Amino acid sequence: MKQFSDLTEQEVLALAVTNEQEASRIYRDFADGLKKEYPTSAKVFEEMADEELKHSTMILDLYRKKFGEHLPLIRRQDVKGFVEYKSPLWLTRPLGLEQVAKFVESMEFEAVRYYKTAAESVKDQEIKNLLIKLAVAEEEHKDFAHNSESAVNTADLAHEQKVARRVFVLQFIQPGLAGLMDGSVSTLAPLFAAAFATHSTYQTFLVGLAASVGAGVSMGFAEALSDDGSLTGRGTPWIRGLICGLMTFLGGILHSLPYLINNFLYATIIAIAFVIFELGAISYIRYRFMDTPFLKATIQIVIGGAIVFIAGILIGIS
Repeated sequence: MKQFSDLTEQEVLALAVTNEQEASRIYRDFADGLKKEYPTSAKVFEEMADEELKHSTMILDLYRKKFGEHLPLIRRQDVKGFVEYKSPLWLTRPLGLEQVAKFVESMEFEAVRYYKTAAESVKDQEIKNLLIKLAVAEEEHKDFAHNSESAVNTADLAHEQKVARRVFVLQFIQPGLAGLMDGSVSTLAPLFAAAFATHSTYQTFLVGLAASVGAGVSMGFAEALSDDGSLTGRGTPWIRGLICGLMTFLGGILHSLPYLINNFLYATIIAIAFVIFELGAISYIRYRFMDTPFLKATIQIVIGGAIVFIAGILIGIS
């Protein structure tokens, strides 16, 4: 993957063309998925698709003027910093207006950041002017998609996150939650395997400490290297990595600390209580910030934790 900062002006425009054409096709898929139950909203997304094609044409015209007919193939997945689409929501049927609204807002937020960041990096004044113009257009597009009563039901948007809250979630909650989940779950197996294999509280604590430190360092580096934050708004990589690493360590060390108690039975009971507390905290954070139903979040994390917990005990007593 290329770093965004390494893109040439030719590649910046070529990528912009690809992104606008992709966005247009996504909006048409949204329109197709909404036209039966929400025909007015479907019409709005058709208009948005046409608008994205107009943007693509504007970029292509300037590209041909500056660089000729050859348009290099460069896509969002070829450049580090873009949000990865985990699943193609636009192909989902039936479509929900609230889901579509959130997806579109994220798309347009990313597009605005791309054009603003690119405008700061290019030297050609004509290209810079076009990128600034597109950033303004995408900002209006985002606001239109968010606020238009014909695009989405305003009641569905009443609880939408404000931009500041979204940035907070991206920069702090997501990396912290990922670390807490990994630290709380991944360290269960080695900790309880050591506990039931040795029945030594101090040796068990050392295993838990080692697992927590190792997982914290690993997750911290993985988060810091995964995304430079230039386009996604996820902030400084080393800050995200530090948050993720510390929360991973915290998730592992919490249920390791009880094994500083010299009584194996008491230590194990307290450690299990800590595990229950951690899984509950993770479920609440997912419910509070990630729009996951509390019961669903609880079931998912408890099942995962239980599997790892049981695996650790079985390994320890074998």
